[in-house]
Amino acid sequence: MSSKGVIQTPAHFMKKHCSALLFSLLLSVNTVLHAAEAQPGKDIAKQFIDLLLLPQATWAGRLDHISDNWEPGFTPMAIEVMSLSRGKLAVQLRALLQKKTGQTFGTDTNQWFVWWWKQNAETTSAYPAFKARLYGLIDEKFAGYFSNDLDATIRLDEVRWGGVRQDGIPPLRRPAMIAADEAEYLDDDNVVFGIAINGDARAYPKRILAWHEMFIDEIGGTEFAGVYCTLCGAVILYETHHDGVRHRLGTSGFLYRSNKLMYDRDTQSLWNTTWGEPVIGPLVGNNIRLERSYLVTTTWGEWKRRHPDTKVLSLDTGYHRDYGEGVAYNRYFSTDELMFSIATSDDRLKNKDEVLALTFPQSSDQTMAIAATFLADNPVYENSLGQQSFVVLTDSSGANRVYEKGNATIVAYDGDRTATDSEGGVWQLDEDTLRNGENTLARLPAHRAFWFGWHAAFPDTLLIK
Repeated sequence: MSSKGVIQTPAHFMKKHCSALLFSLLLSVNTVLHAAEAQPGKDIAKQFIDLLLLPQATWAGRLDHISDNWEPGFTPMAIEVMSLSRGKLAVQLRALLQKKTGQTFGTDTNQWFVWWWKQNAETTSAYPAFKARLYGLIDEKFAGYFSNDLDATIRLDEVRWGGVRQDGIPPLRRPAMIAADEAEYLDDDNVVFGIAINGDARAYPKRILAWHEMFIDEIGGTEFAGVYCTLCGAVILYETHHDGVRHRLGTSGFLYRSNKLMYDRDTQSLWNTTWGEPVIGPLVGNNIRLERSYLVTTTWGEWKRRHPDTKVLSLDTGYHRDYGEGVAYNRYFSTDELMFSIATSDDRLKNKDEVLALTFPQSSDQTMAIAATFLADNPVYENSLGQQSFVVLTDSSGANRVYEKGNATIVAYDGDRTATDSEGGVWQLDEDTLRNGENTLARLPAHRAFWFGWHAAFPDTLLIK
């Protein structure tokens, strides 16, 4: 993080500070290995890592050994070591990659990975251990993420380091909350993520959450993890308990398709944020999928008007940050460029066009993305996924709320608290239900996201625009 309060995003970190951090961490290790390793061995993964650890005088032999034994599956190892190197070593690795692949991407890690993923080639059997050894030198906890003995449901070469240690972007655990009239730091047009469960209304301002990317909090008597992937523009609310087990989640420091990966403290398994399930580690294959809940992206003024008794995050987070509106990730949010490359893309929308993301796994394997601009023009929108029919109501602030459709057909919405069905029935909108007398339609989980991030997680998603 910058002392001036401007966030050091992973791209800034990698460009300006990664090499300094890496080499300072490895200084003592380097001294030991320099004495122990005089000649290249047969372990190709170790040869790559030793290029970072050992003096320049030893590079030629190791690079020759790698070149003489080259296999296409070495490519991601070369790319990752190059991304952590600098100066002459980066130049020599670039030359090696160009010689073996015929490609000329310089030292642009993103372009190299995009090309590699399109080859549909497999990594070597040594790759998981390589990844554990390489990143374990940066944070010893990283070594527990990768191993040949761990199950995985995603490609390990699509798992990218984000430039920070485990919980290097610190989650807010049971953060301090204040009353709405105490939140003088917020302006009415500031973006907040609003949650109201069992009468407990809370607001989590984007300007704070962007610095922490996760909160763990008890809302309405249930513990939730609110996971914010700033890179893919999504906040998803998960119950932390599954089948009686509480999963103590944190920020792993790694990404998959530009989407942050969580970890759990008890097993060090890595979890896909968008799927809500473990994808690498001991918990894979245990049929764990966290239960989603609902939230709404809206403005502070609109949320406060609807919920004058709401609580809101205090600036007293225990961390020193510049929590000004629009400060964190301001450069990233202001362009359509991505910080980390992804394996799949779809140009039906721009990368960072916002969509309402829907998945109802109990009813269908299919998912849906609805363009936010479409919903702004269609404040009442009905559709279905599998057996789950739904209606989306969009208010004047652009906030989307999704409810069961049931047997009613909503035809009008006043943008506030009242909707009307085709029979003339009047429905009252609450955060948890739509009510018409004794008839109730339950709120359904949904969240806003950048198009590229949702599509990267669900390449076959339906798109409404």
